[in-house]
Amino acid sequence: MAFPRVRFLIFFLITLTFFSSGCATTRTRLMVDSMNPLMMNMRDATNRNADLELVHEAMPSFLVQMDGFIEASPDNTYLLCNAAEAYMGYAFLFVEDTDKKRAKGLYFKAKEYALRSLKQNKTFAEALNQDNPEVFKRALQSIEKEDIRPLYFAIASWLQWIGASADDARVLNDLPRIEAMIDRAMELDDTFYHGGIHATLGAFYVASPEMFGGKPDRAEFQFKEAFEISESKYLMWHYLYARYYAFAVNDRNLFVATLEKVISAPDDILPEETFANMAVKVKARNLLNRVDDYFLAK
Repeated sequence: MAFPRVRFLIFFLITLTFFSSGCATTRTRLMVDSMNPLMMNMRDATNRNADLELVHEAMPSFLVQMDGFIEASPDNTYLLCNAAEAYMGYAFLFVEDTDKKRAKGLYFKAKEYALRSLKQNKTFAEALNQDNPEVFKRALQSIEKEDIRPLYFAIASWLQWIGASADDARVLNDLPRIEAMIDRAMELDDTFYHGGIHATLGAFYVASPEMFGGKPDRAEFQFKEAFEISESKYLMWHYLYARYYAFAVNDRNLFVATLEKVISAPDDILPEETFANMAVKVKARNLLNRVDDYFLAK
């Protein structure tokens, strides 16, 4: 991880102290909670890191470490959100293309961490366990703008988990609930995470059956909104546009041109997201190499 050596030593000593204690005492919880600013610095430094292999190799250890911190402070919403984002990102960038079963488990963990953060809101927690969609929609109104981060990562990781669960049609029953969460996220802040809720909705529209909220004719508009908000600098949205929209409308030229745009973009086009952009360029290259397989299947 790219942060100063002194901070690393402090972080290491705190980690060692925590794990040697063997139990999540109040003292340990307070110690972990006090690390939130350090964790924020680590997250920012990681996102800016241009050494893709270094971060890739460090991520599994980081995820295990996050699990340990959450054991010590199970209601720490910042840790829960960080863990949800990290598990989802690791699964999407480095696992799902080679091991879908493992990716499914990682997405599930990301979803559960994000939902656990949202369930600090008792109204939401109670509605989540009910089957009444109207009760759930009303409960979502109690989610405020300050909760947009766990709401977004709950939506994104839940959808990824469903996508990795193609062998179980029962997961489709979750889609109306997710669609309601998407609507609430749009109301709260549609610019969050570089307009990610628009890109997520675009992918949702083309990947979902129409009876569960799929609207392929509206997908392109949502992707274009994400491009505008991110100024086309967050390359993930273009990758998803090719992977979901261009494929769904059977536009091979758009598919190829979009992936080539991702691959040729400067590594530092968005400095605060250098790592993610570099990683998605690798995914775009791999996807482009399989273009014949994709469109022959159509």
